[in-house]
Amino acid sequence: MIGEGIDRLDGTLKVTGGATYSAEWPTARLAYGVIVQSHVARGTITSIDTAEAERVGGVIAVLTAANAPKLPNGGKAGVNPPAGRVLTLLQDREVRYNGEPIAVVVAESLEAAMYAASLVRADYRIDAPALDMRKELPSAQPYTKKIFGQFEPQSRRGDVAAALAAADATIDAVYTTPLETHNAMEPHATIASWEGDRLTLHDATQYVYGVKRFVAKTLGIPDDRVRVVSKFVGGAFGSKGSAWSHVVLAAMAAQHVHRPVKIVLTRRQMFGPVGARPYTVQHLVLGARADGTILAIRQDVVSSTSTFEDWVESSTLQTRMLYDVANVETSQRLVRLNLGTPTFNRGPGESSGTFGLESAIDELADRLRIDPIELRLKNYADRDPETGHPFSSKSLRECYAHGAERFGWSRRRATPRSMRDGDALVGFGMATATYPVKRMPATALARLNADGTFVVQAATHEFGTGTYTSMTQIAADALGVPLDRVRFELGDTALPENPISAGSMTASSTGPAVHAAATTLRARLAAMGADPSDREQCRALAAQQKNGVVETPGRAAPGQERERFSMHSFGAVFAEVRVDPDLGEVRVARIVGAYGAGRILNAKLARSQFIGGIVYGIAMALHEHTVVDPRSGRYLNADLSEYLVPVNADIGDIDVVLVDEQDAHVDSIGVKGIGEIGTTGVAAAIANAVYNATGTRIRDLPITLDKVLSLA
Repeated sequence: MIGEGIDRLDGTLKVTGGATYSAEWPTARLAYGVIVQSHVARGTITSIDTAEAERVGGVIAVLTAANAPKLPNGGKAGVNPPAGRVLTLLQDREVRYNGEPIAVVVAESLEAAMYAASLVRADYRIDAPALDMRKELPSAQPYTKKIFGQFEPQSRRGDVAAALAAADATIDAVYTTPLETHNAMEPHATIASWEGDRLTLHDATQYVYGVKRFVAKTLGIPDDRVRVVSKFVGGAFGSKGSAWSHVVLAAMAAQHVHRPVKIVLTRRQMFGPVGARPYTVQHLVLGARADGTILAIRQDVVSSTSTFEDWVESSTLQTRMLYDVANVETSQRLVRLNLGTPTFNRGPGESSGTFGLESAIDELADRLRIDPIELRLKNYADRDPETGHPFSSKSLRECYAHGAERFGWSRRRATPRSMRDGDALVGFGMATATYPVKRMPATALARLNADGTFVVQAATHEFGTGTYTSMTQIAADALGVPLDRVRFELGDTALPENPISAGSMTASSTGPAVHAAATTLRARLAAMGADPSDREQCRALAAQQKNGVVETPGRAAPGQERERFSMHSFGAVFAEVRVDPDLGEVRVARIVGAYGAGRILNAKLARSQFIGGIVYGIAMALHEHTVVDPRSGRYLNADLSEYLVPVNADIGDIDVVLVDEQDAHVDSIGVKGIGEIGTTGVAAAIANAVYNATGTRIRDLPITLDKVLSLA
């Protein structure tokens, strides 16, 4: 069954409204919570007037720092990123960014809560905020912790200065990416219900076990008194990997009013309190011989974080391993701004980092008058140059070849402005895509039911990636039974523990655990005299059991293979753009992406994931930019009419090539994960195509018509 393009098993539920999302769980005596936010970027609340709000009919309570429950360690007892962040839980009067929660109104209806929230008045002692990334660059400080607890924040191999001095050609340029907000279709939402001292959270999350532990520690209660349920998530992209302030505030409010409380963030409230992709300023210096041998790369990245928590955008990691270059230096620094703490955003680090690196590689190819693919092949890394380890598998050469052929790269003219279609300037550009293979320990349970069907359980997540379907395929394949005899259950801390669904690692973490549980059950049934494919035998065997079922656990975890191999997915992205020379308008006519990403569980789901990632990359290149007022810190485009994302008319033809790749080392089922690599490289490919079309090199995202015209 693995590999077949099977339709989504949960598709009918989703398109008919049968899928229950976190804000939709039927709950008796439900009250509605609305968060009141600060209107200043930095300061202290000197007074807060809730009297008028409390007089509104239907209002049950208004929580502020004056009456909110005091939490252990000031609400920071559970902080342990990525799941446990530094939150605002009404424990003090300090304001650190515009939009920070300062109160919660609870009412019988959403309308009453929203109206009452608008009547809460706060006065502040205002301090001067830091809001302008460019202005604050001189304050940047080195990031000193290990990235993801694994990689040193600064790296050096060889002698970059000497190599640059010996180079025939150099590129020295700065590339920037803006603040970007996730804007998933489903807003963040939580329903908190207490039964005695036990808390149930229906939460829109990518990490039910992380929320469970964080909320328990923050509230000062045992883990086993918190249950988190999340059966469907309407998009996440990294923003729902952490438990943000509203989750704990919902639990606090529910405990305070002795009723279940639901908090659903508005679209505007998703700007600030629940993360974003941070600003990056990337200074790249490349040096090469005339024949295209790259002698040195230096990449210095400054990214933004909040004033109260470190968060680093790891935009240097791909630079350390992507090309066979003897002399490489990278560094990561942070600038503290009075904005909410950033977080993971699809392809975190690599999406922004490949924009800088792959744009600089294209500039170098143009300077040397070498075809961009030829330059990349000239410096192709057969082993990881940073660690010296062989790659567990690498099909990047095949991605270049298949992608170029499908795209028609041979028709490209290297001279800018030399290709036209009527009045439009036509440009071809390409870039390399890459993302690391990540994996964490996971568990699962497989069970034979009395009716001869099977249930497989794992507390992982479904947020549009097709997890219900792909895990059912793995289980059915391992059991040797049709899909309709297997039901996969997820999204509940009552089920076997699984890691965060992020970093493209759900398939590579949960998949092997599901496979192990199903394989073990099949072997056990065989030992008991039953063939899983024979439903009647299975029924008879189950009837003989005391509780009418037979079940087996499964566990999978990374091993010593990570000490012997470097594990990454790779791809090649080709873009064709049309540029109006008079208006500066850029249209992406088509994109071809060729990817080598291990074993493909479901070809239809995989293509959908890659297309979604590419669309995300187009948005990064041309549209997305969270605009902050440099005086007040207010988010100026905090809605989907002003925060631009692509619509259907913005998307041309997208062609995905799945390069066959077998990886015997990465995990027991050979899966690498594909959720994020589709975004990496896309922005650079489009920027490179815009240069080919216009002769204008745009190094600051997004590529807007004013930049095209002002630099022309």
